[in-house]
Amino acid sequence: MKLLIRSAQIIDKKSPFNGQIKDILIEGKNIKSIGDKLDAGDAEVIEADGLCVSAGWVDMRVASRDPGFEHKEDLTSVRAAASHGGFTEIVLLPNTEPVVHSKDTLNYIRQSGSGGLVKLHVAASVTRKAEGVDFTEMIDLHEAGAIAFTDGEHPVQNADLFLKTILYLQPLNALLMNRPEDRQLTLYGQMHEGLTSTLIGMKGIPSLAEEMMLNRDLKLLEYALEKSMYKSDSPALHVSLISTKRAVELIREAKKNGLPVSCDIAAHQVAFTDSDLIDFDTNLKVNPPFRSAEDVKAIREALADGTIDAIVSDHNPHDEESKNLEFDHADFGITGLETAFSLAFMYSGLSLEDIIEKFTSGPRRILRLQDPLLEEGALANLTFFEKDTNWTFTKSFSKSKNTPFLGQELRGKVRGVVNNGKQEWYL
Repeated sequence: MKLLIRSAQIIDKKSPFNGQIKDILIEGKNIKSIGDKLDAGDAEVIEADGLCVSAGWVDMRVASRDPGFEHKEDLTSVRAAASHGGFTEIVLLPNTEPVVHSKDTLNYIRQSGSGGLVKLHVAASVTRKAEGVDFTEMIDLHEAGAIAFTDGEHPVQNADLFLKTILYLQPLNALLMNRPEDRQLTLYGQMHEGLTSTLIGMKGIPSLAEEMMLNRDLKLLEYALEKSMYKSDSPALHVSLISTKRAVELIREAKKNGLPVSCDIAAHQVAFTDSDLIDFDTNLKVNPPFRSAEDVKAIREALADGTIDAIVSDHNPHDEESKNLEFDHADFGITGLETAFSLAFMYSGLSLEDIIEKFTSGPRRILRLQDPLLEEGALANLTFFEKDTNWTFTKSFSKSKNTPFLGQELRGKVRGVVNNGKQEWYL
């Protein structure tokens, strides 16, 4: 591959070219030159008004459904959705059939994603079948390439299992990811517990279920580190999908006290509040649920001050039979890979530089991945986009269409990705 990108604004706080408009020449898998009016020679030339470029984006939370539920999403379609959303690397949750609790399933997914435009990282389950009962062989899975450990869509409920997992992973400098939710408190819940749930007669999901479990997890993390002889600058616990004001405060306080913890939010979490569910749109049924306006305000503040480290898509594909039915029978989740950047740009309140950081260096720091650099000689792992372009989301490349944004006009458009000597453009 020989490719010249004309006049792209570099958005990368670590780059000496940050904010500058430059030509970028790519040969093979590497950046050959960065400069002004570079000679194209025999290179393919890409040029578009308002084009921006950053390091390739990383999504830390994606459900692929393959193996086992390929009718909802498979590894080919999830990579297509990811590239159209600007992601060159994605982390797949272990909630497949079989669950990623063995090296065989782990290797099947990793080998399917090796060498492609979108790199597939695989998170292995903490417990067998993600049932929260018996541990997996975490050391073997770590050595086989698991990027992190999580029961994914099933929060770890057992305090002893959670504590021992932290202790087991510390010598490996491996990451535990957990979504805080007390399942006893959310049983039969359909949406955020508040005025709207009362008005429309839906069983609510209380904020307390998230906050109480998060407080437990942070206390257990603190206890485990007191017992452990291993120290690391990397987060030992990553808290997935926080959604409440009090959860933000707990994370902020934990970081202030020096706990090695990080967290993320789903891009769609700042686009809606619980009042938007008044019409029973099942495409707005997500977990954690859309919360109150006060919670959304707190999340935006936490994004701005760095309490929240990353933004994820929480891509959760479902077929028609799982969504097109009564609200209380519909499954939780929306597809998000293709719209995550636009939603962050439209609703987060962050500057463009800060948004890109939440998609690039933030996730990579948590996952112990090396940051791709925008400099000559570096590997070309790049995402190209336009920040001021309005576009209508008319076609999804996911197999599933459970998104409230189809047919909607969005702002901020991905134009292409380059990675591993391959390229795709959406000009």
